[in-house]
Amino acid sequence: MSRTVAAAADPWAKAVRHLRKADPRLKEVIARVGPCRLTPREDRLGSLVGSIVSQQISTKAAESISGRLHDLAGRPYDPHRLLALGEDALRGCGLSRPKARYVLNVAQAVADGSAPMDRLHDWDDDAIIEALTAIKGVGVWTAHMFLIFALNRPDVWPTGDLGVRAALRNIHELAAPPTPRECEPLGDAWRPFRSVASWYLWRSLEFR
Repeated sequence: MSRTVAAAADPWAKAVRHLRKADPRLKEVIARVGPCRLTPREDRLGSLVGSIVSQQISTKAAESISGRLHDLAGRPYDPHRLLALGEDALRGCGLSRPKARYVLNVAQAVADGSAPMDRLHDWDDDAIIEALTAIKGVGVWTAHMFLIFALNRPDVWPTGDLGVRAALRNIHELAAPPTPRECEPLGDAWRPFRSVASWYLWRSLEFR
């Protein structure tokens, strides 16, 4: 199979080739995990809401809350429907008061056009981060998750993510997870595909 045909079948083939060549540690991870399965999420608002829901709680709890929230607000999420539900209804799904407000803040930003979900793909990464972090309750980590999972931007480096830091500790055999600042140079060899490297780092935690 030619590289052109392979790239058409696997949009991350070039990224994986680069990462395998650039770093023998990550090459071992890739061999165990297999092809990169990153695909864009159609429900972009849902990606943001999901990141807010999942902050500082278990995956199982986040899935339960998200399920109840989808039952009320539909799938995909509609910002106007979320706004119409209001804080009390969102809290009834299991959200804390701050998280319920953050979800409503995101819905308002989408509804009024300050964070237009249908046009963000035309913006560069920094502009998207600036727009999203202007929303109260959305931090840099949430913006990074949106770029990686909703838009599949290839070179996002989420150094504040605990999973990424734990995986870096493992593959570099460090005594403790590196700080976000210490993570920065550890990703340099993976440019311009640090999002894909991050995906493999997260997957690496599944087989330890």
